[in-house]
Amino acid sequence: MKEIIAIVRMNKMNETKQALTEAGVSSITARECLGRGKGLVDLHLLEGAEKGYEEAIHQLGQSGRLIPKRILLIVAPDKMVDKTVKAIIRVNKTGRSGDGMIFVAPCQDAIRVRTYESGDAALDDVTYR
Repeated sequence: MKEIIAIVRMNKMNETKQALTEAGVSSITARECLGRGKGLVDLHLLEGAEKGYEEAIHQLGQSGRLIPKRILLIVAPDKMVDKTVKAIIRVNKTGRSGDGMIFVAPCQDAIRVRTYESGDAALDDVTYR
């Protein structure tokens, strides 16, 4: 099983939830967050800051405001990861900076508190399509 962490635009949340439901993913956790990508940071300032130049560090802190986003957390069986990622990309890809990011990480286990089911059995009651 894998944990899929997706950062998407706020205005794409309803479309993303619908796409995930259609893909067979019924359980998600979503939170509001703030962030920025590399497109909003002057790379020359970043290089200077990495070298320890105080002026670059000071200027870097003032550039690139944080943008409101949504972060989705989904734990899915291995066989559902590709379908889940594709569903997220399909509705969030505009071709412009700020479309978001998806991270896929291994997940050792999942345990449903109510029934003590573990592994894939704990993830969803839905039959994966």
